[in-house]
Amino acid sequence: MLRYLLLSLLLITEVHAQPFTHADTLRGTNGPFRKQWDVLHYDITIEPNLQTQTLTGKNIITFFDEGVKLMQIDLQSGMQLDSAYNKEAKLSFRRDGNVYWVMLRDTNAYYRIKPDTNSITLWFTGNPKRAIRPPWEGGWIWTNDSIGRPWATVACQGLGASVWLPCKDWQGDKPDMGMNLNIIVPDTLLGIGNGRLISQERLPENRIQFTWQVLNPINAYNFNAAIGAYTHLHDTILGEKGKLDLDYYILDYHRESAIQQFAEAPRALHAFEYWFGPYPFYEDSYKLTEAPYPGMEHQSDIAYGNNFQNGYLGEDLSETGEGLKWDFIIVHESGHEWFGNSITAQDIADMWIHEGFTHYGESLFTAYYFGQDAGKIYSRGTRINIKNDKPIIGNYGVNNMGSADMYYKAGAMIHMIRQCMQNEEGFKQMLRKMNKTYYHKIVTTDSILKFMEKETKLKLDKIFEQYLQTTQIPELSWYITNKKLFFTWKNCVPQFDLPIELLLSNNKSTFIYPKEGIWNSIPYKRKSIRVSADFYITNKKEK
Repeated sequence: MLRYLLLSLLLITEVHAQPFTHADTLRGTNGPFRKQWDVLHYDITIEPNLQTQTLTGKNIITFFDEGVKLMQIDLQSGMQLDSAYNKEAKLSFRRDGNVYWVMLRDTNAYYRIKPDTNSITLWFTGNPKRAIRPPWEGGWIWTNDSIGRPWATVACQGLGASVWLPCKDWQGDKPDMGMNLNIIVPDTLLGIGNGRLISQERLPENRIQFTWQVLNPINAYNFNAAIGAYTHLHDTILGEKGKLDLDYYILDYHRESAIQQFAEAPRALHAFEYWFGPYPFYEDSYKLTEAPYPGMEHQSDIAYGNNFQNGYLGEDLSETGEGLKWDFIIVHESGHEWFGNSITAQDIADMWIHEGFTHYGESLFTAYYFGQDAGKIYSRGTRINIKNDKPIIGNYGVNNMGSADMYYKAGAMIHMIRQCMQNEEGFKQMLRKMNKTYYHKIVTTDSILKFMEKETKLKLDKIFEQYLQTTQIPELSWYITNKKLFFTWKNCVPQFDLPIELLLSNNKSTFIYPKEGIWNSIPYKRKSIRVSADFYITNKKEK
């Protein structure tokens, strides 16, 4: 199963191995037909046909209008835009691959527009792409539960929400005022979405509409619609901002399993509030919804498919034993509420910000409940999954992720920075301040770099460059002569200068400060060196 996970993670990063196209640029860039309108709110209605595996729906997009004439509306092949309206006025549009160009105003006319709120209503139908290996190769999942009842949901990170609904499918523009999601299903089933359930309405032909409301900004790829024979469990915890509602939707025959396993959720939330600060979406509550695939961080509605067991589908991704002490999907996907859902990378090329910090959250969770040594052991153990196949940061502006090493290698980098700080409380306060500073905001690698340099008082630009933009493992080159230890960095970017902890006898240690291209030295009485295992490097004695 571990090999399957790693293969899937690599597959999702290889989607654009070919030269990038016009379609890739439209998808990945805040181009001229996106810039002049800022999404404020989505009001989405869908009715999945569980027999034909099709969708019918509408999306009312409220946006801040800065005079846009031609709007880029993203909607992928398999789905079609049937009509578009601005208030009562019917709008013309044309298709261009995975984009519709919707004419809000005559492109040949001159307008003097006072920026203001506006809206368009988009009616759509179609067959959304069927997921192959969700969530890594995503789309809609149409299946049946173990006793033959319909079960459907969606997972579309990377692929994008435009695989099933018309939207502005760019991470840099989250709807400032959230969304409503109306799901129409047969009245024998439940339709579950993000946020809070605010109404249920019976419709003709034995149907029912569930209306869910999200008050906070939300990534479009995090929109979740799940249809199944669910039962409901409710709990609350007292968190840093007061009472937090916890809701669990599981297939009815898994009720008892969920009562036992989902006790992990409050534990995860308490640990992450300690490290990261308050849960970012108190207004929208916290939810786990059972899914027919391993899991996904849908904001305030985490998809859970880990079979009610510890580890990742019963396996320890660190191979140390530490990863079997807790439920991987609950812990990892809950961590994304802070990194990914609240703090969001503008471009998916910077997805390491989501995955690196969230992966490292697994070690922080382990340390919180099982001790600092356990957390370090887990962190070091997960390095077995690093491939060093290509840079972690992908190509900007073309909807391109980098290497799946964004999980484990980026996590190893964060762990090393923590060691270099030599200040545990300072590290925790940095993470909490980061979540306060970028609460519900869009970030880039550069903004995170500058923030961390300021808070850690460390020079980190070359460390970021080394671990995020190259596949080289830095080599500490050293030799000892005349009771002096000489050292430098090799196999690294120019001017690389990561401090390193050397272990001494009697549980003592010291830091050295190698610099690429320069041989520095310190007094040293031993014949060899022991580098702390918390550093992801190699070391080689010079002859």
